[in-house]
Amino acid sequence: MTKKQFEAKDFSKEALEEIITGILKKLGVPEKDSRITADVLISAELRNIPSHGLIRLPDYIGLLENGRINPSPAIKTIHETLSTAVIDGDGGLGTVVAVKSMETAIEKAKTAGTGWVAVRNSNHYGIAGYYSMMALKHDMTGISMTNANPLVAPTFSKDRLYGTNPISVAIPAGEQPPFVVDMATSAIARGKLYIKQINGEKVKYGYVQDKEGNPSNEPGILTEGGSILPLGSSYEYGSHRGYCMAATVDILSSIFSGAGFGPFVPPSVPFLDPLKEKDGEGIGHFFGALRIDAFQSKEEFKKRMDKWIETFKNAKPTKENERVLIPGDPEREAEEKNKNQPINISEKLSGKIKTICEKYNVDF
Repeated sequence: MTKKQFEAKDFSKEALEEIITGILKKLGVPEKDSRITADVLISAELRNIPSHGLIRLPDYIGLLENGRINPSPAIKTIHETLSTAVIDGDGGLGTVVAVKSMETAIEKAKTAGTGWVAVRNSNHYGIAGYYSMMALKHDMTGISMTNANPLVAPTFSKDRLYGTNPISVAIPAGEQPPFVVDMATSAIARGKLYIKQINGEKVKYGYVQDKEGNPSNEPGILTEGGSILPLGSSYEYGSHRGYCMAATVDILSSIFSGAGFGPFVPPSVPFLDPLKEKDGEGIGHFFGALRIDAFQSKEEFKKRMDKWIETFKNAKPTKENERVLIPGDPEREAEEKNKNQPINISEKLSGKIKTICEKYNVDF
């Protein structure tokens, strides 16, 4: 550990849940919604995705304090068919809006075979995989995606026009663990840059560029007008493919729902200026649920998924000490390892949370 890195503090899962719930309740968030948000953030920590875990809590609290998040939204369906819906989140916590929306997609899939929900007027929703995996317990494939703060530059550009725009797909299997993709469509997630920044570390070239479009290894370059690069980093290495993926997520999340798209996504970080021009309502999400028995029997589907997974797992690795992974393996293995262990939070972040607890008279 370098001198600039912060020591970690250990918390039990139960203690973190009570801290998060206690703070959010003091800010007017109903207990059920507070516990949903706590579960999403803690799940990110358990799955070894701290960039979307407790590090996001101060951001949510700041937005609640400034009236940018509605603590008790009237989430409603504004348009629907048998298999589709558009939901307005009424400016609520993205975690809460997303759970409600994915539940709607699942219910529609129970009837129609598939369910699709586009969401507008929401906020940051944490890890995309939390919502896609909700479908697994119903023997369904789940799809989850969202647009985000405009911090990514398209290929050949230095303008920040769209977000890290993650996408997640969760597919059930039989004897094998489920297949779970949960990934940003940018070269790196903003939260991971922030973790590098507070630890005083540089990033590899290929993740970010400065405001003039020059390569940079500074994780804090976003505060100086820099931008994140698309997945692939440069045209020569396929950044146009990452850009295309992100554009697809943006369109499904915003144009289909009426949310803000690209540069019109309302910023939720302090170093981005408020929007001068509005186009759409809030952050947008898109969810899907596909009942596997709408395509073939559950037994046959799961048998074939098992074979698919086993085939790829048995691929010959390039080095003796390596193994071929299936999407979802690292996160699942981390969760299994961490579920009965204390959760490590950096000293700086735990200090921030302690200050917030003191402000709202919540036990730390």
